[in-house]
Amino acid sequence: MNKTHHLPDFLGPCPGISPIPAFSDNYIWLISKDGQALVVDPGQAAPVLQALKEQELTLTSILLTHHHADHVGGVAELVEQTGAKVWGPAGEVLPVCDTPLSEGDTFEDAQLQLKLSVFDIPGHTAGHIAFYGTFGSTPILFCGDTLFAAGCGRLFEGTPAQMDESLAKLANLPANSRVYCGHEYTLSNMRWACTVEPNNPALQHWQAHASEQRSLGQPSLPSSIELELACNPFLRARQPLVAQAAANWAQRELTSPVEVFAALREWKNNFR
Repeated sequence: MNKTHHLPDFLGPCPGISPIPAFSDNYIWLISKDGQALVVDPGQAAPVLQALKEQELTLTSILLTHHHADHVGGVAELVEQTGAKVWGPAGEVLPVCDTPLSEGDTFEDAQLQLKLSVFDIPGHTAGHIAFYGTFGSTPILFCGDTLFAAGCGRLFEGTPAQMDESLAKLANLPANSRVYCGHEYTLSNMRWACTVEPNNPALQHWQAHASEQRSLGQPSLPSSIELELACNPFLRARQPLVAQAAANWAQRELTSPVEVFAALREWKNNFR
């Protein structure tokens, strides 16, 4: 295939990592191997306890990306029921946290064959963190509510400049990294992304794939860094066509990538 028309690959799920649906559109990510398990951002305890029972797993660790209730609401009950240890952002108030983490720290679990580095990615919340590393030999990213498939989190506690910088950190990760975010927002994000870049073939290709996945009752996730770079307007704020679309929507000249990002975020906030 001509390289200029290359469409990103869909990497599919990684064996040993599965989503536990919670609330209306949250995912609690479950990593398991040889009877041991870890969960990321358990907003509810009941679905996690059910999954542990059904799969005969012992929960040993809980990782948290930020303090919002839909990501931490089940932590205290899970700790009480299982005795699992909790790792989470050092800069945020959490219901339970045995080991506070910030950029430069690592989490490692030899039994799970899991090694993750911590990144500070403020924007959605002030102390939001991400976990990036390998599960076996597969590169994986748990990014909470900072990066979504074809979108990004709202700026509840941070600035456009902070979020733009945080997303740039994630965009620099290897292209084949699987992206595990906290919500099933993909199709609604894509409807907006298609108004920003209506002639983006990679986005159209991905939208068709994600629509098929959802019609089958399957998650649209994980995404990949390659897909996000090709399709996500928030990671493409420096692309001339995206910048022009943002300026047209804002009806003013946008003089920096951060201004473009801020206009895109406002556009998405108001998109219906």
